[in-house]
Amino acid sequence: MPFRPTRLTAAALLAAAFAWLAITPLAAADEPDLIFRRSTVFKLLSPDDKLATYGVDDPVVDGVACHFTVPEKGGYKGWLGLAEQVSDISLACRQIGPIRFKSKAPQGEDMFRQRRSLFFKKMQIVRGCDPKRNVLVYMVYSDKLIDGSPKNSTSSVPIMPWGSNDTIQKCGDFISG
Repeated sequence: MPFRPTRLTAAALLAAAFAWLAITPLAAADEPDLIFRRSTVFKLLSPDDKLATYGVDDPVVDGVACHFTVPEKGGYKGWLGLAEQVSDISLACRQIGPIRFKSKAPQGEDMFRQRRSLFFKKMQIVRGCDPKRNVLVYMVYSDKLIDGSPKNSTSSVPIMPWGSNDTIQKCGDFISG
């Protein structure tokens, strides 16, 4: 007797796929370092809504760090990880040492990704190069599986010498596309 998928079987397979996606890590870089959190909305019997600021190092470019601030929903849904997080994210990236490219990378490559809801939304920081100005450009945005998100922020890192003996690398030699 041939196997015929039923609606129940299809629903079970779909649920298993979503569960796998929920536990699969999405980070292009290591997990970000929590710098601090600040409560923004008081909740009497459950966790407060907060703003959280994180730091992350670029995994392909030594000498560049980015800091981003994201709202974190409180309440019981936020505490359980079920709340739909908003898309407001701010970004600042800076040179923190001599800039050295570890490998070549495509233009617009994900530098960091993080889930913002159980299934449908993720935040991404992408890296690019402005070769004319020799500047690394980072953009953060949140995308939603259903209808996307227009909210974004951009930060630029001019590649400058770090100390008197530092040679300046050209981002256009390492990032292309």
